[in-house]
Amino acid sequence: MLLKGKNAVITGCNRGIGKAILQRFAENGANVYAVIRKDNPEFINFADDLCNRYNVNIKHVFIDLSDEEQVKLGAKQILSDKVPIDMLVCNAGVSNPLNSLAMTKMETVKDAFQVNLFSQMLFTQLIARNMMRNKSGSIIYISSSAAFDGGANIEYSASKAAIIGEMRRLAVEYGPFGIRVNAVAPGLTATDMGNSMSEEDEKIALSMNIMHRKGKPEEIADSVVYLASDMSSFVTGQVLRVDGGLR
Repeated sequence: MLLKGKNAVITGCNRGIGKAILQRFAENGANVYAVIRKDNPEFINFADDLCNRYNVNIKHVFIDLSDEEQVKLGAKQILSDKVPIDMLVCNAGVSNPLNSLAMTKMETVKDAFQVNLFSQMLFTQLIARNMMRNKSGSIIYISSSAAFDGGANIEYSASKAAIIGEMRRLAVEYGPFGIRVNAVAPGLTATDMGNSMSEEDEKIALSMNIMHRKGKPEEIADSVVYLASDMSSFVTGQVLRVDGGLR
């Protein structure tokens, strides 16, 4: 129960890593504002089951992160409850099929940066005001191993690298307010996105990490719990690579 009684905001909870983070936070006693793009009965049932099993409160917040006005309204909805926000996990992200820059439209790049970087930056700006007043908090960004090795398409690799730059600057800005800011950089993970590559590309990717397998969403979520909890109380401005020993 590392997060018992704390309040978290998590984006991109609908599936994959975000869904695993939501479950791990609930298991550890956190109440969560679960941000998803649109109503999804299957997800609502999943979240309700977590509430019943772990005696926590999960509120659903619908935000299309490609729409700046929705980001503002969603943050306003969360902050209107006037509860202390202890943790913010910016997990939501989009990716497209692998393509070279020569074959990529700039509109595609802009759309990816809007969701993967700009919306996360705006959301942090709004939610972190609550943390600044309370002089405590933990913000965790989900980056990617592609930020280091360019292992995904241009817009994904570049936007996930930019997240690390944002994180390091915010660690400096928010540190005096008792807020820690870190990032997790997963390697190839068994999610819809991670399972979408061809068999040949997957074989090559798995040969590049020491453990020769995909990560599990739960393994990424465990690292996020660590960074959210007091176990990492002297950790800020860091990137935790959870990639099976990518070489």
